[in-house]
Amino acid sequence: MAVRMRSIASALLLVGVCIVTGCGRGEGKGAPGENSAASSSPGPDIIVVPPDSPQSKQLRVGPVELAEMPTDEVVAPGRVAIDPNRISRVLPPVGGRILKVLVKFGDHVEQGQTLLSMDSPDGDAAVSAHLQAESAERQTKAALQKADVDLRRATDLYEYKAIAEKDLLQAQNDQAAATSNYEIAQAVREQTRRKLQLLELKPSEFRQPILVRAPIRGHVLEVNVAPAEYRAAISFHTDTTAPLMSIVDLSTVWVSSDVPESFIRLIHIGEPVTISLVAFPDEVFTGRVARIGGVLDAQTRTLKVHVELPNPRGRFRPEMFGSVRHAGAPQKVPVLPLDAIIQEYGRSTVFAERAPGQYERRPVTVGPPVRERVPVLTGVQTGDRVVVDGAVLLKDR
Repeated sequence: MAVRMRSIASALLLVGVCIVTGCGRGEGKGAPGENSAASSSPGPDIIVVPPDSPQSKQLRVGPVELAEMPTDEVVAPGRVAIDPNRISRVLPPVGGRILKVLVKFGDHVEQGQTLLSMDSPDGDAAVSAHLQAESAERQTKAALQKADVDLRRATDLYEYKAIAEKDLLQAQNDQAAATSNYEIAQAVREQTRRKLQLLELKPSEFRQPILVRAPIRGHVLEVNVAPAEYRAAISFHTDTTAPLMSIVDLSTVWVSSDVPESFIRLIHIGEPVTISLVAFPDEVFTGRVARIGGVLDAQTRTLKVHVELPNPRGRFRPEMFGSVRHAGAPQKVPVLPLDAIIQEYGRSTVFAERAPGQYERRPVTVGPPVRERVPVLTGVQTGDRVVVDGAVLLKDR
């Protein structure tokens, strides 16, 4: 029994020694090896490219540089519209019957070109009033000349006490009244002459046609009149007279856009903006902010912005659609080539070099690209080395 107890004790002692010293050396070797491999393996955001692999030769690494770039940008849909300051509505200067309409919808007209002619009794009335005014002027002039002569004679007689003082005063009053009447007659005659000039009528002929001319250079936007129609004269008390036609100058147009409230701070009157139009997808145009609305749209939370766009060739037509793009003030920020930025899961990513053949996946925040360069607001610093060409090869690794 004692011998048996000593055997059990010896066996327990041997097990303890094995535990302390590490019996089973084959398994002991394997464990440290596995831990070492785990500690040296790259993390999930580290990509290893062997230097002798074909992929390594397609990657080009470059430093992050510092440059002045716009960090804020607003892009909003735009629509070509007529500049309200360049549209003219043609109204009849007098009432009468339309004789001829000399232009059609869409015609290009020059300033002063005849648009239509009218037969109007108001034209004859203007000629008659001018003739009457000329006659009244001649009569008052003759009366003034007689009053001047009477005043000189009365003055001479009064010096010799040949007439009473009241007769001299009467002659002076007559001369003053004749002068006033003559001046009034001159004003009336000038007024009638001016009316004839505006109507382009000769001062001594009746039944002359009234010619309506284009007030500005542009295109006929609408025609609301036809021959033989009667149109009333312009009324300064009511606004019910319909225009005969409308002419619009499209040498400059507006591009109207609704800018979100959060970007209003970026836009100011007179600043240049770039414009892209659906009709010309491969071209970019430059305009200047002409007007900014004063009231925010409560429903869309946008502000109306009007950009003035030169249109010398007449290519931009009202109701064309496109977009308006405007960048904020430039700042010095890290920049990278456009090819260095890739999109992964809806975010911008770059691959920064940690060691030769090892690249770290980094999410970055970028600004609007300018001439194939992108400002990087967060994620990298100046001097970091990143993959600037071939980054797409690392995207799915």
